[in-house]
Amino acid sequence: MSRRLTLPERLLQRCGVERPGEIDVEAIAWMLGAKVKYRELHSCEARIVGREDRAIITVDTRVTPRRQRFSVAHELGHWHHHRGRCLICRTEDIGTSRRQSTDPERVANDYASDLLLPRYLLDPMLRGVPKPTLKAVREVAIAFDASLTATLIKIIESDRYPMMMVCHGPKGRRWFQASASVPARWFPKDDLDPESCAFALLFGAGPEESFPRRIGADAWFDRMEAQRYELLEQSYALPNIEVMTVLLLIDPKMLGDRDTSRRA
Repeated sequence: MSRRLTLPERLLQRCGVERPGEIDVEAIAWMLGAKVKYRELHSCEARIVGREDRAIITVDTRVTPRRQRFSVAHELGHWHHHRGRCLICRTEDIGTSRRQSTDPERVANDYASDLLLPRYLLDPMLRGVPKPTLKAVREVAIAFDASLTATLIKIIESDRYPMMMVCHGPKGRRWFQASASVPARWFPKDDLDPESCAFALLFGAGPEESFPRRIGADAWFDRMEAQRYELLEQSYALPNIEVMTVLLLIDPKMLGDRDTSRRA
């Protein structure tokens, strides 16, 4: 059975978008009655002010063009779902996946993700990606003019690969997200193992690994059975002294006994 298109995906198809490079968020905003302006903002990263069927989206000029693009899509999510409400979007509100599904910022982020990384264009591209290495995912991200992290989140949501992304800061794990095929018992440790490439990248200014490397699963999961398995890990640096690690579960035995009670 084919997947049902989301509202942003249907919008893109009505606009005749057949390739990632054709996704013009300013043109889409204009079509939806919203004009985009860029100026230096101090209390927020983006905002939308509207009345009836017209709105103005203002985006901070001090962030990267790619971040501005996501902010516009995020505000369009508010324009569709929360019209009439006063919402100021701070940096931590835009792009994060750690909120409840009913939170207005999470709803706007999901709308932006579907608008910028529509599955009807992403899925065919992923068929040519046998393994989600950072190099391969970066190429996909560039094609969609999206961030590496946003692209990874979308790929994980597609559940094409049994994988997980884990964010750590100096004080421990910040958040993680796993594909549906990864059983909930594989809950990552709070602290990084000194043998992981993420540890070196975060604390030792080590370089990013060019390719995923094998490591014992017990470096990432505090379970007795983890000692029997290996997985692939690859990490990259994030702003604000954080590191993101992509874990790919390569042993089919790790995927048995699925449990959907995962919490992050």
